[in-house]
Amino acid sequence: MTAGLLAGAAGTTALNAVTYTDMALRGRPASGIPEQVVDRLGLPLRDANRRQAAAALLGIGVGAGVGAVYGLAGGTPAGALMPAATAALAGDGPPVALGLTDPRTWTAADWLSDVVPHLAYGLVTAVAYDGLTRRRRRGVR
Repeated sequence: MTAGLLAGAAGTTALNAVTYTDMALRGRPASGIPEQVVDRLGLPLRDANRRQAAAALLGIGVGAGVGAVYGLAGGTPAGALMPAATAALAGDGPPVALGLTDPRTWTAADWLSDVVPHLAYGLVTAVAYDGLTRRRRRGVR
């Protein structure tokens, strides 16, 4: 689980790097959805800066948590697809369930902005987990 948690943290860094690179290259603003989720969760945060920080911390927690679950599963034959899909569901599920967004209305650019960072997350999480657990799997102590 610890290796998965660390791998998830690495994957989260990759997801953020890809997201911020996309924002910088295209000049697009950050999504307001994470802060809206914080509002809907009823966290008593009055100012926008605290809501934005709480949203970012929730995202880090989701990424690390998905990595921990991946670690508990011992990695998977599906490799990077499992953590990528799980992170996408964990990140996109609550806003959809709360009625804050509807993927059926997303443009191709919206989908790319969502899918590509999650694929980066999955790839880095799987590679990091493999690297962190390789010696143990070979029986080397």
